[in-house]
Amino acid sequence: MASEDGKDHRLARISSSIRVIPDFPKPGIMFQDITTLLLDHKAFRDTIDIFVERYREKNISVVAGIEARGFIFGPPIALAIGAKFVPMRKPKKLPGEVISEEYALEYGTDKMEMHVGAVQPGDRALVIDDLIATGGTLCAAVRLLERVGADVVECACVIELPELKGREKLGHRPVFVLVKG
Repeated sequence: MASEDGKDHRLARISSSIRVIPDFPKPGIMFQDITTLLLDHKAFRDTIDIFVERYREKNISVVAGIEARGFIFGPPIALAIGAKFVPMRKPKKLPGEVISEEYALEYGTDKMEMHVGAVQPGDRALVIDDLIATGGTLCAAVRLLERVGADVVECACVIELPELKGREKLGHRPVFVLVKG
């Protein structure tokens, strides 16, 4: 099983496959580009395999993927562990009845939505995204899942930007990351 301390040889391949683009989308931002990870089929496979190994025996019933890059990693993990995949979307992207959770951005607010009835009380949920920065979107996803009675087992991300202290915002909730940006 993989560990966060870098002892799993696959983590080096994953880390080296992520391209960093300076000053994107604005000056001062070091953008962590996972599209290059997706181009490296071995690194992409390693990423999915590490998550599957970690969650296979944890009785996860729901993998909740945060729009948009959580949609890349979430479905293959859900299939491999025998869980359903639930998309967590930006407002007005899901047809039908939704439940929403507002969260703070650097300037203003945004909302995250999921379908009513997609998650049941007692479901054991894994929240997946590509990156944890400030933790705002992960917190909104967790609150949304907990509001409908799910037990959020863990939040999982490929990359963490530790200097932005997103883990602190999540409080006691466990976070598993593969690499630090």
